[in-house]
Amino acid sequence: MNKIAIIGAGISGLSMANYLEKHKIDYHIYERRKKDDSTGHGFLLPQEGIEQLSLIVDKEKLFKHGNFLKKYIQYSHKGEKIAEKTLNNVFVIARSSLIEILSQNIPQEKISYEKTITFSNNKKLKETDGSFIDSDIIIVSDGSKSRIRRQIFTNEVMNTVRENEVVNIIENNDIANHLENNFMKFHHENGGLTFGILKLSEDKILWYSQFDPIKYQFDDECSVDRLKEYMFDIFDDWNPLVSSIIKESSYENVHLWRVYELEKLNPFYKDNTVFIGDAAHPLIPFTSQGVTSALKDSFALTKFLIEEKDLQQAFRKYEQERKAEIEIHIKNGRMLLEQFLLPLDQQTENILPISYK
Repeated sequence: MNKIAIIGAGISGLSMANYLEKHKIDYHIYERRKKDDSTGHGFLLPQEGIEQLSLIVDKEKLFKHGNFLKKYIQYSHKGEKIAEKTLNNVFVIARSSLIEILSQNIPQEKISYEKTITFSNNKKLKETDGSFIDSDIIIVSDGSKSRIRRQIFTNEVMNTVRENEVVNIIENNDIANHLENNFMKFHHENGGLTFGILKLSEDKILWYSQFDPIKYQFDDECSVDRLKEYMFDIFDDWNPLVSSIIKESSYENVHLWRVYELEKLNPFYKDNTVFIGDAAHPLIPFTSQGVTSALKDSFALTKFLIEEKDLQQAFRKYEQERKAEIEIHIKNGRMLLEQFLLPLDQQTENILPISYK
């Protein structure tokens, strides 16, 4: 097998490395962040995502780091129950926990941290000191705003999505003890503002707010103190559970996520370079399919790299297998976004915040 360079040690890059490791295919990962950078949020994993993960990690170890959700319960912002649905094997886990689990199978010498990699005119990877990386196959998994993708597909158009998120994970035994293992989501009656609560463990909670940035504007450079003040103000008159969580939270790890999407998908590969995960197909948060799609990308790409002698044929089959499903999730995500922006009494009833193909 040719030399493989993986750019990015997020979920997609690490899952790709796990599959290659499993099949004894050599590779090296280059990650721009520090080794112990645990920034990020959490993920919902439907049954399909759990099945994909179980191919490369120990399920029992995975289940110790997250939580299965029993129901999705939708409320008005004052706390009136609107709808309730039973969830079938939907799992929630913090990003940092999933990164830790996926990293355990990767030898330390196969990951280089604090490496910012660019793409040169001669189709090679280049480090910041000007040196080139010797690789025959380049697997790009550097996120939704991929630098390498933008260098290769110079005419791509990235659009801001009319939805941003504030995400936080807190440790609070008192609050966690009063929560059942349900996915709770509160919706403002005028639309464009929600608050979601997911119990990660006996003492950890993931909460997030989705907001319409036209109705609810933040500064371009929003400080933690300003973000905290804003959350206190916006949610002051919401259901007491929501307002208490906001007021009792630590904001040390709060994250403001500005959401973008490609106007049109690029090809998933060009020459010796192939894209996986968000680098290939950014999905807006409403789909809850980012992790599962990244896992399926990694599985499919590994399969065709093994089966096909011709690299272009392997890439072609990978794109053919994955692109149609991704386009369904993009369509579903945009539909869910449209619903989110509507007043509550105009939204379609009983819509799960998960895209299914």
